[in-house]
Amino acid sequence: MNRLFPIFLKLEQLQVLLIGAGPVGLEKISALLQQSPKAKVRVVAKDVSGDFRAFVQGQEHVDLCERSFEDVDLDGVDLVVVASNNTLLNQHIQGLARKRNVLLNVADKPDLCDFYLGSVVMKGDLKIGISTNGKSPTIAKRLKEFLQGLLPEEIDETLGLMYEMREQLRGDFGEKVRLLNAHTRELLERSQK
Repeated sequence: MNRLFPIFLKLEQLQVLLIGAGPVGLEKISALLQQSPKAKVRVVAKDVSGDFRAFVQGQEHVDLCERSFEDVDLDGVDLVVVASNNTLLNQHIQGLARKRNVLLNVADKPDLCDFYLGSVVMKGDLKIGISTNGKSPTIAKRLKEFLQGLLPEEIDETLGLMYEMREQLRGDFGEKVRLLNAHTRELLERSQK
């Protein structure tokens, strides 16, 4: 059973540390910035691939430090993503992160992670996170593609209308939920005709 608790983080309000700037580091920073374009990310890497350098060039919220990791790199950090294949370094960072109560993700090492970077389906303001509990990123990717194609483009317009309706509703929480449920049921019935 998947016991993970799904949350959506406001990365522009947190300090993220990414360790590694090779192909896996590029994959991680791409995901972070695609989902949260104003995320504050400091990257520490001794070796920086050309593709990584090109991707972060001009990204005003990304600070690239071209050097080896130092323990002080965890100072003031809220979240760490490690894209390193150095087992000893990964374990060392895990120990430091635990002592400092900093959440950690180590690429392809579920046993070292506090959280996983799942697949994300996004249409406008709608965002759906997909987790396989770290067991199969491939299945998560396939589900993402399926759901992306399944969701109508108009979903964002519907979300906007539902937000406006919610803002106009009066009454207690239970009454608001009842009215919104009735409205969405009506929308679904109309779309099935």
